[in-house]
Amino acid sequence: MKKKGSIITCLILGVILFVICFDYNKRDYPNEFYNVYLDGKLLGVIDSKNALENYINAKANHFINVEEVTTTYCETDKTLEQIIIDENLQPIIDSSKDTKYYQNEDGINCLDIIIEDGDLIEDVYTPKGLNIEKILTFSGNLNTVEEIYEKIVNLKSFTIKGYQFSIKSTDEEKENVNVYVTDKNIFEQAVNKMIETYVGKERYEQYLSDGQKPIETVGSLVENVYIEDEITVKNVQIPISETIYTDADDLAQFLLYGNEPVTKTYIVKEQEMISDIAFNNKISNQEFLISNPKYRDETSLISAGTEVLIKETSPQLSVVMELYVVEDKEDSFETVYQYDENEYIGYEEVIQEGEDGLERVSQRQKIVNGDIAFVEPVGKETLKNAIDEIIVKGDKYVPNVGDLNNWAWPSVSGWVITTDYAWRIHPITGGRDFHDALDIAGMGYNSPIYAANNGTVIIKEYRYDYGNYMVIDHNNGYYTAYAHMNKFMEGVNIGTTVARGQQIGYVGSTGYSTGPHIHFEVWKDCRYCKINPWSIFE
Repeated sequence: MKKKGSIITCLILGVILFVICFDYNKRDYPNEFYNVYLDGKLLGVIDSKNALENYINAKANHFINVEEVTTTYCETDKTLEQIIIDENLQPIIDSSKDTKYYQNEDGINCLDIIIEDGDLIEDVYTPKGLNIEKILTFSGNLNTVEEIYEKIVNLKSFTIKGYQFSIKSTDEEKENVNVYVTDKNIFEQAVNKMIETYVGKERYEQYLSDGQKPIETVGSLVENVYIEDEITVKNVQIPISETIYTDADDLAQFLLYGNEPVTKTYIVKEQEMISDIAFNNKISNQEFLISNPKYRDETSLISAGTEVLIKETSPQLSVVMELYVVEDKEDSFETVYQYDENEYIGYEEVIQEGEDGLERVSQRQKIVNGDIAFVEPVGKETLKNAIDEIIVKGDKYVPNVGDLNNWAWPSVSGWVITTDYAWRIHPITGGRDFHDALDIAGMGYNSPIYAANNGTVIIKEYRYDYGNYMVIDHNNGYYTAYAHMNKFMEGVNIGTTVARGQQIGYVGSTGYSTGPHIHFEVWKDCRYCKINPWSIFE
């Protein structure tokens, strides 16, 4: 009995000794775990850093540029229940984001399957700010890698390696644009495509290869092509939630049209020209030709009933082409009135017929995204002198009433219409607006500005947008306005009666202007009731 008690005592002491030794070993060797932080916030604890990283890399559904795509299946001879259990559709349904079962307007059973589609990316990296730090702890509370992954996904996007191109516009009011690509060449190719759009592919290739033919009589040469904006590039980890371009054509479309451009189709009507279609849809001729490249220029024939694309551009880059241009321009003859005080008002006799002249004009033009922004006159050669038309009218004074049938052009010869009476993208604000005047350029700084007809000066002032600005009331229901003058003609003031063709100022670039020109408006029947200026010359 005594021996049995000793054995029991030894067993109890052995158990106690084992527990003490086990607890001692446990405290001697703490667990090696990992704290997972995101932007300094603890997400949880895992036992293997490699396990989490491998799990992230093994996830198959890392997509960029994700869009929802709906596919519709309709069956005339199946019930909704039969469609739901269709074996061929089950894999698609299982991988879908959502499904919708319904009957369409014809009473046919249909199924909409909504999936998320995008570009699959294999090498996906953890978000910026994710830190995995080794810890030693006696605690055994752990999270699974699946739990940590879901927490990361809900808080922040994963990233891929790529490049960020930052576009800083020369227009300070325009916001900077960041473009993300997986390869530098994608951006370069897209920019070249945009340049080809505005310069022309063949012309651009000739410029790059020095293959342009020299000007023999008239024509043009591309002297320079460049992007006016400041562009910087850097290697970055791109969040997969951003729009990331993997294709140069897709990026070129963004650079040309921006995000979600106004787009529609249009059916050409009877007797409509391309300029009519553009005007009626509030886009420029250039925008029409960009979206419908089968038409060479605005004079191209287009048949009634043809479907065309109307798409508003919103260029993200400023493509500059500098041209040297030589053109033969008609120098319209002037009509000179001579007043005979011995004849009554209403007497009129042509004593010399007018005849147009011809001039060879050379200029340098700066063209930004297809629109002329600046014209510098280089030279002008008279090929044929214009002959004035001389008309004798009976009157003893210069009337302040303009002749409705005889309007004078407000500038000297050699002019270019840089912006017509049309819709456009404003060269300074970048907004879309209607240009309700003619911009006449190419004559150079301080060339004369002439009154379009007899009348009375009613406005002579400086405006922040129009610069030095004058308005003439022709006392026949019409007014003409002249903006961006460098200065006014001395002696011409409010209340002054001016004659048709009389100099009233000098060409300048005051106010909102990209270069020297005349902003010429015509009003009819009331002040600021603007009409197409071409109508008075018809």
